[in-house]
Amino acid sequence: MSQAAMKTETITVRPNASGFGAEVTGLDISQPLPPATLAAVKQAWADHAVVWFPDQPLTHDQLEAFTLQIGPFGHDPFIAPMEGRPHILELRREPDEKARNFGAGWHSDWSFQEEPPAATLLHSKVTPPVGGDTLYADCTRAYDALSDVMKRMLDGLVAIHSAALPYGTKGLFAQEQAQQNDRTMKIIVSEEADKTFPHPLVRVHPVTGRKALYVSPTYTLGIEGMTRAESAAILGFLYAHMTKDEFVYRHKWRENMLTMWDNRCTLHFADGGYDGHLRVMHRTTVAGDRPR
Repeated sequence: MSQAAMKTETITVRPNASGFGAEVTGLDISQPLPPATLAAVKQAWADHAVVWFPDQPLTHDQLEAFTLQIGPFGHDPFIAPMEGRPHILELRREPDEKARNFGAGWHSDWSFQEEPPAATLLHSKVTPPVGGDTLYADCTRAYDALSDVMKRMLDGLVAIHSAALPYGTKGLFAQEQAQQNDRTMKIIVSEEADKTFPHPLVRVHPVTGRKALYVSPTYTLGIEGMTRAESAAILGFLYAHMTKDEFVYRHKWRENMLTMWDNRCTLHFADGGYDGHLRVMHRTTVAGDRPR
């Protein structure tokens, strides 16, 4: 895969030097894409895992329509959607808000589901003048960089995923609500979040066939069949390894930018640093398959 800017019939793809993350220009995603252009967008997404489209003002209808060109909507639990828009979440933080910024922890979206979303799409509406970056970790290159001995040990292990830590009855948001910390976004604490679901610790991407580490400190409780101490030792090593600078891309937002990432082979982290400023993003997900 060339890391130089690549020209297709209709779009230009400019990857980062590492190949992880790419800017896509030369198209208007507010309108239905021709088949060849849509195929090129999906190929860029498969090649680079995180793709962004600058200067794309979108209405709610247009955001939903573009999402559906990628695939059917995913299911988004534990957060109230926009009124009349069951598939759009508004990630809003007011200038005077004191609650921790939403998404401030490494995770792959909704990995606790039986079939977690393949893609998340995030459209910037109001961007603060400082802070608010999103960090992405390349879990494919992180796996590739492990020793053969470590790969053999990890292949075949099963990780236990759950929404309990953030959304459970004793989780982070339950504690926040008990302390009456005001948050603009409506978080739904639920017993449903305390359920668990097993997924392979090393996941094979259904499109590229490449292996990626599939665990996160936000949604992974442990490793099936291991003691808490054993799980903590292995997972702690993996979390530190996956988020090394060499595997991380820091994404800078601009207004009217749409970014789409692959939850099957990345983690992400919403950085703060914009207290005193309004930030508004609109988010959709695309349904995925059961990790294998």
